[in-house]
Amino acid sequence: MSQQQSAQKSVQKNVLGQPLLPCGLDPVTGFFRDGFCHTCDQDSGIHTVCAVMTEAFLAFSLKQGNDLITPHPEWNFPGLKAGDHWCLCALRWKEAFEAGKAPRVILQSTHEATLEVVNLADLKPFAVDLN
Repeated sequence: MSQQQSAQKSVQKNVLGQPLLPCGLDPVTGFFRDGFCHTCDQDSGIHTVCAVMTEAFLAFSLKQGNDLITPHPEWNFPGLKAGDHWCLCALRWKEAFEAGKAPRVILQSTHEATLEVVNLADLKPFAVDLN
């Protein structure tokens, strides 16, 4: 990662307008695989929603053609299970929300760029504390 990317990440905010907190370190999540839902221009999927995986969401995602369960070590992807924290694409979360399958979210770790796709009012009922 370049020094400029590092500097940009250090000032990124969450949907509450506060400094972005880590989302998940086991497994390590994020577009940069640094545990944060940081984003940049190269993150075309907008991996900014810190979500707590559920069986229902993982099954929904698989049905939509996005297998988040099967490990892919070549992509540094361990495969996910219920309870894992993961930086989801904002559009995928919105799609799951509209289908009644949205996972819980950690607002303190959800990047403010999410608000370009999802309303904060839709996220808040799914909020859980960072633990």
